[in-house]
Amino acid sequence: MMRVTSKMRTTFDLSAAFKAYDVRGIVGESITAEIVEAVGAAFVDVLQLQGQTILVGGDMRPSSPEFSEAFANGAAARGANVQLLGLISTDELYFACGFLNLAGAVFTASHNPAGYNGIKMSKAGAVPISSESGLRDIQGLAEQYLSTGSIPAAGDRGRIGVRDVLKDYAEYLRKLVDLSGSRPLKVVVDAGNGMAGLTTPAVLGDALLAKLPFDIVPLYFELDGSFPNHPANPLEPENLRDLQAAVIEHGADIGLAFDGDADRCFVVDEKGEPVSPSAITGMVARREIARAKAQGEEIPTIVHNLLTSRAVAEMVERDGGRAVRTRVGHSFIKAIMAKEGAVFGGEHSAHFYFRDFWNADTGMLAAMHVLAALAEQDDPLSELAREYEPYISSGEINSEVEDKTAAVERVRADFAGDDISIGTLDGSTFTANDGSYWFNLRPSNTEPFLRLNAEATDRATMERIRDRVLSIVRG
Repeated sequence: MMRVTSKMRTTFDLSAAFKAYDVRGIVGESITAEIVEAVGAAFVDVLQLQGQTILVGGDMRPSSPEFSEAFANGAAARGANVQLLGLISTDELYFACGFLNLAGAVFTASHNPAGYNGIKMSKAGAVPISSESGLRDIQGLAEQYLSTGSIPAAGDRGRIGVRDVLKDYAEYLRKLVDLSGSRPLKVVVDAGNGMAGLTTPAVLGDALLAKLPFDIVPLYFELDGSFPNHPANPLEPENLRDLQAAVIEHGADIGLAFDGDADRCFVVDEKGEPVSPSAITGMVARREIARAKAQGEEIPTIVHNLLTSRAVAEMVERDGGRAVRTRVGHSFIKAIMAKEGAVFGGEHSAHFYFRDFWNADTGMLAAMHVLAALAEQDDPLSELAREYEPYISSGEINSEVEDKTAAVERVRADFAGDDISIGTLDGSTFTANDGSYWFNLRPSNTEPFLRLNAEATDRATMERIRDRVLSIVRG
């Protein structure tokens, strides 16, 4: 518990850990049990949760249990009742906040290295909290509590109990995608020593529910926040190598890789080749459009960020849906999904959002849709995915640039004579008017990087445009 000491600093600044959408920092430096306790108290105050129940859980990082307890203590001091969920994935928290209609927090640093931890917070109904919807106020109040060295009691102290939501989560997902009648599939899953090591046996295996017709080959299911095998960030190609090798070795039909907190899912085909998140977005969108139409929805809406392949929007329109383009970032996707009543949303970073999951992202539900799509036809995944990947993409390429604005202006000047259109929804998107290519330059908000994503109708065009832009940016 927080105590006033003679060494207590008079002011605290938590800006190093409070980001736009969550809290993330180095354990023992920018995030400590004392800080977390103050954040728990501020969470209750800002969201006016006195007398209500909140949910708190954490991933497999060594500091998560201590931080969960500290957050619970701070929340209870301000009069909230707390249910400790124990070990959970991020999408388990979203499930619990939606299913139980309660606010909550999960301790995780997602794919960050072992020395990090953080907090993702959610309002009741899995409504996200960002810097524009309460996170800055929580930061400010937590700083006040830390500066005074105490959290004032709020009348009756809240009670702290324990609850397990894993079985409810697994049952809910299985109701959304019925895989019981699937053709037999061999599935390699790389949990990266993250939370998918707990959720995969519960949802796709038979740890809690009836066995599905899948032969699951586990890679790194042991929960270990030191990540002894490889970083739990499948967005980096080197972190997929073990999965790719295992798929080929075992003659598997598909490989799935999850990040540390298991809210993102990456897919490789039976040849060990990655299937792009854009292709997964298209594949899942097609299924969700068909399901929504079967339920009487005339023109289902699909949301995608501007870095996904243009094949996504084309496929959505062909299937009788409506495609809505948005900026990169889960807060934008979730807000647009809620506003538009969208049935599904996808990002190039392998975040997948579902209306039936309270507009929240869940890697496991996306994986289940891909398994269903694969099982419903006889072709291998490489053939199935080809339909959704008609264009050639560069992937995201980072360039370290001091003056990012000047670099973008140099690209604008160089392309001024070309027949292109330029959009400014998120960074600058240059689109050839003949449809042969597009590319986006987007400055990072937190690092000295300018991020390039390019796509073209053929590899030669993509490489030509990619190299031309990089030579200007880095020149």
